[in-house]
Amino acid sequence: MTTSNSTAAALALIAPDMAEVDRVIAQRLHSGVPLVGEVSSYIISAGGKRLRPALLLLMSGAIGYTEPQRFNMAAVVEFIHTATLLHDDVVDESTLRRGRATANVSFGNPASVLVGDFLYSRAFQMMVDCGIMRVMDILADATNVIAEGEVLQLMNMHDASLDEAGYLRVIRSKTAKLFEASARLPAVLAHRDAALEEACAEYGQALGTAFQVIDDVLDYEGDSAELGKNLGDDLREGKTTLPLIIAMQRCTPQERAILQRAIEEGNTEELEPIVHIVRKTGAMQATRAAAGMEAQRAIAALSALPDSPYRQALMALAEQLLDRRT
Repeated sequence: MTTSNSTAAALALIAPDMAEVDRVIAQRLHSGVPLVGEVSSYIISAGGKRLRPALLLLMSGAIGYTEPQRFNMAAVVEFIHTATLLHDDVVDESTLRRGRATANVSFGNPASVLVGDFLYSRAFQMMVDCGIMRVMDILADATNVIAEGEVLQLMNMHDASLDEAGYLRVIRSKTAKLFEASARLPAVLAHRDAALEEACAEYGQALGTAFQVIDDVLDYEGDSAELGKNLGDDLREGKTTLPLIIAMQRCTPQERAILQRAIEEGNTEELEPIVHIVRKTGAMQATRAAAGMEAQRAIAALSALPDSPYRQALMALAEQLLDRRT
């Protein structure tokens, strides 16, 4: 079975559960203000991998947690993630997501920001409905860390001196934190011991880190149609991602000057030579290797879980990242 088929099988395992999550999402998106529902539905219906709710459901299956609360929590993490997308696209002035116009292009920046706020607040209403303080603590902390990561990334914009440690600090806050929370929540809801909870959380954090590192590779690999976003967006926004960090360590002084100027000025006019430098220095392979180490860390964390189709599915998700091309 190929990795893509393995991932499809993993998602097929939770297809009925995801259908129930979709029902909860549709129900909780309801608002007396039509534009709220319109913008929310626009971005949520755009598709995407729904990895965070899928991760929560797969981890629930892996530890034997079958209570209906898992559907509500899966919807909560999807709402939090969608809110971050709405705000991100405004901050980054993005025009394309998942192959179509972003909500800020379709509805304007004010609507995107305010509907993002609605989704955050709706997620917190649902957390309160859950009535478990530890769950609220985990999700409130995750939301706060994500916001800190966004601000940290903003501070790092156009900084060509950013190193790998600084880069990882941003993505572990901005991206991996919600993966970590999604994987931790089932263990908390099921009242599992601290060691198992930490193993679940480590899997989520490692998976989320690997996912984002691979995402940053894809900004220099493939084309816009395949990726569903504009090739070179990160560079235009002045984001110093791992492929660029590694390339600057390995290239000639003249090439480093080209990369540094592009980062500091957010200039994509020299995108072709920049992509050439990144590829020539082996930065793509080195970045994929870094993602591979995170994926292996995720797989190792699964040793704390009993063997089951759900554990195998979680392993397949981590393995699939190593071959991800879109």
